[in-house]
Amino acid sequence: MAPARSIRSPEELYAHAIAIEREAAERYSEFAERMSGLGNDAAARVFSTLAGFEAEHLETLKRRTDGIAVPELWPAEYKWLDTGAPETAAHDLVFRLITPYQALAIALDAEKRAQQFFEYVFRTSCDPALHALAQEMAAEESEHIAIVSEELARTPDPTVNWNSPYGEEATVAG
Repeated sequence: MAPARSIRSPEELYAHAIAIEREAAERYSEFAERMSGLGNDAAARVFSTLAGFEAEHLETLKRRTDGIAVPELWPAEYKWLDTGAPETAAHDLVFRLITPYQALAIALDAEKRAQQFFEYVFRTSCDPALHALAQEMAAEESEHIAIVSEELARTPDPTVNWNSPYGEEATVAG
């Protein structure tokens, strides 16, 4: 995920990181609640843990930027599911239909995009402070990717293979 324009300062990177962490904390909290409602305690625990990590990261970023002029970003730029308000019908529909596997897949994709973003900033930065900050943030995302990947590997994929209802590829008699 490369930004539309290059990140030139730690303040700009902090603005993006705050937006990324805020969205992740909100979505993981929602996913935890939904997984709990589905009776999937393992997935609910993973999402609750991730929500806690993201909320802690968000608070750390806010403390680090206290008194610093951090640019404002368009909030929709970091939405995972839709660009409307959380009360929209599309958002509600996704949460009514989402399976644990799908929620984990969405989370994994979001974590990978965040890591790619921070790695891009790391690779393209000439500012030593920005370089170090981007490297730190990419490493945090790597930890989250590992957590989500492990849980995704343990979670059954509910997709039905209609060509193979008995677990074998269907063959055509000829």
